[in-house]
Amino acid sequence: MNEIQCLNCHYPYPENGLPFRCPRCGGIFDFVSPLSIDPHIFSQANSFSGIWRFRDYFSLPENAPVITLGEGNTPLVMPNAYSGRLAFKLEFSNPTGSFKDRGTTLLVSMLKARGIESVVEDSSGNAGVSLAAYAVSANIHTKIFIPENTSVIKSSQMEVYNAEVVQVAGARSKASEAVMKATDQGVVYASHAYLPFGIPGFATIAFELLEQLGKEPGTIIVPVGQGSLLLGIGRGFKALKRAGMIKHIPKLVGVQARACAPLWAVFRYGSQGLQWVTEGETIAEGVRIKHPLRGDAILRLIDEVNGLFIVVDEEEIIPGRDQLAHLGLYVEPTSAIVWTAISKLLGNVPEPIIAILTGSGLKTTIH
Repeated sequence: MNEIQCLNCHYPYPENGLPFRCPRCGGIFDFVSPLSIDPHIFSQANSFSGIWRFRDYFSLPENAPVITLGEGNTPLVMPNAYSGRLAFKLEFSNPTGSFKDRGTTLLVSMLKARGIESVVEDSSGNAGVSLAAYAVSANIHTKIFIPENTSVIKSSQMEVYNAEVVQVAGARSKASEAVMKATDQGVVYASHAYLPFGIPGFATIAFELLEQLGKEPGTIIVPVGQGSLLLGIGRGFKALKRAGMIKHIPKLVGVQARACAPLWAVFRYGSQGLQWVTEGETIAEGVRIKHPLRGDAILRLIDEVNGLFIVVDEEEIIPGRDQLAHLGLYVEPTSAIVWTAISKLLGNVPEPIIAILTGSGLKTTIH
């Protein structure tokens, strides 16, 4: 298991329990050394399918059980109209309808390894749905705090998975405040944002893209809220480069909704840009995160790969969703923000361009 430490005081991750932040200083935990992958794993036969083919990369304890619902191996679709210049990675085809399953399978496996039987979480939708599904399959009780404007389809999906759902009035950040009160009572916080265990799961998108394309992509476009998906994909390609499997890391492009775009603001204007950031209303609910916990790491990654951030205006989101639907790809508004980025980048960045479609349109009632 690769070492995990507090990024602030370097306190090692405890061997018992599941603290979501450093018990010594309150800092964020993360992997402190680059994750590596053996090139032979791509050709070796093993008893696992989906992302668990890459179990050795995950840095889970040896005793961790495999809690899986068949996530990974998502399709890569190349519309004929773009002649191989553009492709879409259909992450909405994962078991619960979003990319979150790649991280949740690892997180819940870690929960079982540590003997955790009950957890709390906060979510604007997809993360909560994913945790509820994997937790119930592992016989773990889940209580999820959600913003009051969360899609009723997503909240109903959580409840069907037997999660206890608590609606919190106000912005997305209010749900985070509510879950903190629960943790004060000693409940385990299975946070997809604070805990680093799921990040290697997102890296498997990089591995699959290399297999599906037969080469590294030119550019990857990703919706960004907390940013763990972008961070994981970047780390995956960096691992492939260290293993000598690719020559160049793709250009990474993060997309945010202008109503709540902290990473874009810092990328564009420096730290002073934060004074203008709001937690405004947006139909792209999955990226409405005012204070991304791993923002510094994400901005460093973007700088390393000569990447960039793009911001999307609210009135562009539904037309983007409709344009994707006209290609036969029905996604939720959070995923649809990639379309505006595509229109700005096509012909101006290395190709092929791969857009990550993160969540199913069946999860929303917006028309």
